[in-house]
Amino acid sequence: MTLDEATKYIQTCARQMNDRYGKVVFNEWAILSLAQQKARILSYVGPRNDDFLKNFANDLGALRAELLDGKYNIGDFEFARHGVGTGFEAFIVLGEGLYLICNNTNASMEDITKDPKWLNAQVPFAELSDKIGLDPLVVSGGANTSFFKKT
Repeated sequence: MTLDEATKYIQTCARQMNDRYGKVVFNEWAILSLAQQKARILSYVGPRNDDFLKNFANDLGALRAELLDGKYNIGDFEFARHGVGTGFEAFIVLGEGLYLICNNTNASMEDITKDPKWLNAQVPFAELSDKIGLDPLVVSGGANTSFFKKT
């Protein structure tokens, strides 16, 4: 899939998760390339346009080992149960060296999962993961600019 297609699928997933949960689950969604040991933002929607990449290393927190481990296949995902503040709550492997980072800058996964609506809100996330597994994101070499959109 293309970056535009992935972005549309992610927007649909976010909307469906929020509808099922009754409020915003993740207010920050970023597609990253970690190719060649360098983080590059390919798409970003969230409240921290200027600070997201600057704080990336610190915000990886509990997901750092999993994200950089390489044991995950395309479509696999992971949650950090104790991420707080700007610490990232989840990721999905989108393609070779490509990741979707999901975060709620106002609540932790522990807070989010306390609500019983969380179980139903996970369904669109799992469906997105399945879709990615069947049709991974492929980014051409020309995608060097970052896209920022404030929500």
